[in-house]
Amino acid sequence: MPAPLLATKITIPPSRRRIILRPRLVERLSDGLAAGHRLALVSAPAGFGKTTLVGEWVAACGRPTAWLSLDEGDSDPGRFLAYLVAALRTVAPGIGEGVLAVLGSPQPPPLESTLTALVNDLSAIPDDVVLVLDDCHVLDARPLDDALVFLVEHLPPRVHLVIATREDPALPLARLRARGQLTELRGADLRFTPDEAAGFLNRVMDLDLSGDEVAALEARTEGWIAGLQLAAISVRGRDDVAGFVASFAGSDRFVLDYLVEEVLARQSGPVQAFLLRTSILDRLCGPLCDAVLPDAPASGQETLESLEHANLFLVPLDHERRWYRYHRLFADLLRQRRQRLAPSSGSLDADHLRASEWYEANGLEIEAFGHAAAGHDVERAERLIDEKGLLLHFRGVVAVRDWLESLPPTVLDASPSLRVRSAMLSLTAGQATGVEEKLQAAEHALRDAGLDVRTRDLIGQIAAARATLAGARNEPDAAIMQARRVIEYLQPGNLSSRCRAQWTAGMAHLARGDRDAAGQAFTDALSLAQASGSVVDITLAATCLGELQELENQLYRAAETYRRVLALVGDQPRPVDYRTYLGLARILYEWNDLDAAEQHAQQGLQLVRQYGRAIDRFILSEVFLARLRLARRDLAGAAALLAVTEQSVRQHGFVQRMPEVAAVQVLTMLQQGDLAGATHLARTYDLPLSRARVHLAQGAPSAALAVLEPFRRRVEERAWANEQLKTRILQAVAFDALGERARAVESLDAALAAAEPGGFIRLFLDEGAPMARLLYEACSRGVHPGYVRQLLAAFPIDGPGEGALSQTSAAGTRMAEPLSAREREVLSLIAEGLTNQEIALRLYLSLHTVKAHARNIYAKLGAGSRTQAVAKGRAQGLLSRASRPVG
Repeated sequence: MPAPLLATKITIPPSRRRIILRPRLVERLSDGLAAGHRLALVSAPAGFGKTTLVGEWVAACGRPTAWLSLDEGDSDPGRFLAYLVAALRTVAPGIGEGVLAVLGSPQPPPLESTLTALVNDLSAIPDDVVLVLDDCHVLDARPLDDALVFLVEHLPPRVHLVIATREDPALPLARLRARGQLTELRGADLRFTPDEAAGFLNRVMDLDLSGDEVAALEARTEGWIAGLQLAAISVRGRDDVAGFVASFAGSDRFVLDYLVEEVLARQSGPVQAFLLRTSILDRLCGPLCDAVLPDAPASGQETLESLEHANLFLVPLDHERRWYRYHRLFADLLRQRRQRLAPSSGSLDADHLRASEWYEANGLEIEAFGHAAAGHDVERAERLIDEKGLLLHFRGVVAVRDWLESLPPTVLDASPSLRVRSAMLSLTAGQATGVEEKLQAAEHALRDAGLDVRTRDLIGQIAAARATLAGARNEPDAAIMQARRVIEYLQPGNLSSRCRAQWTAGMAHLARGDRDAAGQAFTDALSLAQASGSVVDITLAATCLGELQELENQLYRAAETYRRVLALVGDQPRPVDYRTYLGLARILYEWNDLDAAEQHAQQGLQLVRQYGRAIDRFILSEVFLARLRLARRDLAGAAALLAVTEQSVRQHGFVQRMPEVAAVQVLTMLQQGDLAGATHLARTYDLPLSRARVHLAQGAPSAALAVLEPFRRRVEERAWANEQLKTRILQAVAFDALGERARAVESLDAALAAAEPGGFIRLFLDEGAPMARLLYEACSRGVHPGYVRQLLAAFPIDGPGEGALSQTSAAGTRMAEPLSAREREVLSLIAEGLTNQEIALRLYLSLHTVKAHARNIYAKLGAGSRTQAVAKGRAQGLLSRASRPVG
C-alpha cells in the first residue's frame, strides 16, 4: 500500500489577506505564456516573494494549475514522483496510473523511464495547464537534476512549467534563451520598488513610516522583501524608529542574524520555546505541535494562529489554516539556534521521537522513520523498517538507504542486521558491488553472539542475500546451497524471506535444467507467499509456475495460472508483472491468436521499459515481438527490431541473452535467404535446432538429422517436454525432405500426440509448406484426424505457402469430412467470384467468420487456393457446372 501523501504539498498556497499586487511581473509571466515559452523561471534569493508572485499570477492567468511545494525529502526520486503525479491529478484526474504502480515495485525502474510514461500521459491532456514546482532549490540529488532537464525538454506544448527557486537549477538555460523558450524573473526583477516597499511596510505590516524612513529601509534592504518584513517586526513598539532605521545596515547574513535575535528576544518564553522546538518539523499542525510540546501552556493550534496573526514567518498551507510551515530561512536559523541551545530548551532527540510517534500513529510511516533516524533511535528506526514495509516502497528504500549510509561503523557493528539490510538494498537496486563485504562484516559482528532465535534468523537473512547474489552472478549451485541455508535458519514466521529463498532456489534449479526440482521450489514459494498475503510474492511465484507449465507443454494450465495472476494484480500492474503478460502472449501466439498475443506483449513491454535498458528484462519481450513480426511476414520489421535488441545486448554486456536473440535472427535470415549469416549465428551460439534449420535450408536433411538425433536423446534424458516437441517436428520435416515418408509421419505422429493436449498451432504453421504437405499426408492416413484438420484450416489461404500447398496431391479428391450447409453456401459464393468481404456482406457474417469457413473448406477439400477449392468442389458434385469460374 503506497505511503500517504500530504495534501498541503499539492495545494496552491492561499493568498494572504493583504498583499502588494505586482502587475508588471504578472504581465511578464503572462507574456511568456502567450508566446509559448516552455519554461518560466523565477529565481532569486530567499525572501524575495517568489511563491506569492507565482500564486498571484496563476490566479490571474485563467489556466488550470498543478502546484507542488517541494521540501528536502523530495530529493528522494520516488517521493518526488509520487507528489508530482498527485499534483498533476488536481488538474487531470486519473493521470499517472502506471507511475504510481511502479512506485510499489520491489525493484523500481530508472527515473527517466517512469518520467517517459508520465510525459506520454500528459500528451493526452486536451487542455492547456500550468505546472508549478515551488522551492525547487531544495532538491539535492543528481537524478532529480536529470529529471528536471527531461521534463523541460519533453513536456508537451500544452503544459507550461514554472519553477520557483533560490538558485538556478541544472538546466540548459542558455539553449532555452537562444531558442526563445524561457521567461526569466531574477532578484533584480523581484525586489520591491520604493512604492511597493511603502505599501508593504505601511499597509500590510501596519506601520506608519515616513517617506524618508521607507526609502532608507528600501535602500538598505535593496528591496529584499524578507528583510523588510523582519525590519518591520523589529520596528514595532520602538520609540526611536528613526534611530533604528538609521542603524539598520550590513550584509544579508548579518542583518538576518541580527533581526532574528531581535525577534526572538521580544517574544515571550513560551513562544520562544515553541518556535525553537517545533523548528524540527517541516510542516506544523496543532496536534503535531501538541505531541512535540506536551507541556506547552497553550494548545498548538492556538499558538499557530497567534504566530500567523503576528506575521511571524508562518506560512499557511491550506485554506482552513490547519497546516503551516515556517519561512524556510527563518526555520533554518531557528534550527541552528536550537542546536546550540538544546540542553536548555529540552532534549532534541526526545522531540524528534515524539514527532516520530505522532507520525506513526497517523499513518505517515516515512516521516515517522525520518524523525526516528534524526532522533538517533536505531531500534525504533529498525522496527519501522520491518513493521511498516518501508522497503516495499520506492520512497522508503531510498530513505532507509540514506540513513544506513550515514550510520558510523560502531553503530553498524552493534547491530549487524543493519549491514544485512544495506546489502539487500544494494541487490534490490541491481548493485552487487560491495554486497559480500557487507555480509562478511555482519558475520564478523556475530562471531561472539550466541545462537539464539534472533541470531539464527539473521544468519538466514545473510544466506538469503547470498542466494540472491549468486543468482545474479549465474552461480546456480551456490544459489541452491544458500537457499537451503535460508530455510534451515530463518524463523518459520519469516514467510516473505522464506518465499524469496524458495523462488531463488527454483530459478537456480531451472538454470541447472532440473525442472522437477524447480517446480517443487516454486510450489513451496507460492504456498509461503499465499500464507504471507504478499501480492508481490504471490505473483512472482505463480508466474514462475506458469512458465514451468509452458515448458511442460501444458498451455491451458499455464494460461489459467497467468490469468489468475493478472486478476490478482488488477488494473495497476507493476514492472515485475511484465513476465505474466509475456507468458500469456506466448501462449496466445501458439494458439494463433496473433492480435491478442501482440496486445499482451505490448502491455508487458510497456511495463518492462520502466526498468530502462540497463537491466536485461526487456530483451525477451523484444525477441517475442520480432517473432510475431515474422509470423506476419514482416521480415524487415523483425530484422530491424532484432538489430536494436542486439545492440542493447552488446552495449550493456548481456551476453547471456544473446542465444535467445540469435535463434530468432536465424529464422529471419533464413526467410531472407541469408544462409551464410544464419550459419554463422547457429554455430557461434551452439543452437542445435537453428543448425538443423540451416541444414534443411541448404538442402542437407541428413546433416540436419545428424544434429537433431543426439539433441533429441539429450532432451529426452532430461525430460524437457518443449524441446522434445520441437525436435520431433524438425525431424519429421527432415525425414520428409530425405524421402523417408513413413519415418516422417512417425515423427509427426509423436509430435502431434505431444502437442494436441496443449492446443499448439503456430509450432506447426511456422514450418510452412513442408509441414502442410506432411499434415495432408497424415490426414490421408488417419493420423490424429481432427487435430490435423484444425491445423490445416489454420494455414494461410494465400501468400507464400499457397503455391506449395497447391502442389500437394496426397489428400486426393476425397473429402476427409463433408462440408456443412454454411460451408457449401460460402463455397458457392467463392465460385461466383465474390471476395471474402463481399461474401460477408451477402451472408451477414463477419469477415473473420468467412475466413474461418474458407479455411475449413480448403482443409476438407485438400485445396490450397480458391481456384483449387472450386475445382475440387465441382469434381465432387458440390457446385453447379454453371457457376462462374473464379480468378
